[in-house]
Amino acid sequence: MGYDGIIDAGRRMSTEMSELCGDGIRCDLSERILTITFDRPLVLNAFSYPMLNAFLRALVMADEHPGVGAIIVTGSGRAFSAGTDISAAPGGFEHQALAASNGAGERDFGGMIALKMFRSSKPIIAAVNGAAVGFGSTLVLPMDMRFASEDAYFCFIFTRRGLMPEACSTWFLPRVVGITRAMDWGLSGRMVTAREAADAGLLAEVVAGDKLIARAREAARVLVTSTSPTSLAVSRRAMWSMLAASGPEAAHALESEGMNLLRASADFREAMAGFREKRPAVFGTAPDAAIMARTNRLIGEL
Repeated sequence: MGYDGIIDAGRRMSTEMSELCGDGIRCDLSERILTITFDRPLVLNAFSYPMLNAFLRALVMADEHPGVGAIIVTGSGRAFSAGTDISAAPGGFEHQALAASNGAGERDFGGMIALKMFRSSKPIIAAVNGAAVGFGSTLVLPMDMRFASEDAYFCFIFTRRGLMPEACSTWFLPRVVGITRAMDWGLSGRMVTAREAADAGLLAEVVAGDKLIARAREAARVLVTSTSPTSLAVSRRAMWSMLAASGPEAAHALESEGMNLLRASADFREAMAGFREKRPAVFGTAPDAAIMARTNRLIGEL
């Protein structure tokens, strides 16, 4: 494909992404980086049910789309997200029917989104531009890198609303920041500044607000331009999954199988050729489906 063909393909992918998003979600694709922006600034990007569906749809689309190499998630206006929309309007969270057809309670929608991110084959980067409250805080936990502006803050407010932490956060939060801080933040529902969050390990970096997206794109660009998509997908799946392993033996088994699979891959051959020829490796744009399937099966067996 010539240069003009590459440009046309990129434009088609960007148009496709924009058309498939909506309901409070804005999608922009450039340089194989998909930026998903929560776009209800007048209500601090609080999540309505249509918006939750749109965000999940965007994550599914990005995971399956060969033109996407990395994902950035951010908010418009002065907030990242105020969490789930708890307004008293009909159809809002407070009035949503929670009974499933069999009489049991429905599964937490935030948890469905968290599990989708957990199982993603593409790296996900949070660019927290302001207040992240409730689900706005818990949804960043399964992301792989987290950057925040200096005036951002987090608030796991659930106990102050008569609820409990959701979106699988009782699993993620202690693993990301440790059980002591997780208990403090999750039980008290107090505000956590960006600086405290960084000191606890929740954030990779705190940056000036006007440099936040540029810093997130810089991190995403490194992943997209210099790493193997298959190696990236296998590595993130392994690291997240091994947080629940009973010991290093499980990691040894997974890494041994993974190394054998990757050493036989086209990306490994290209990396070795680039090394010998003293040039950057030119990898494909999508993870190897067979390697990913085998990795997922092995993780399920451990």
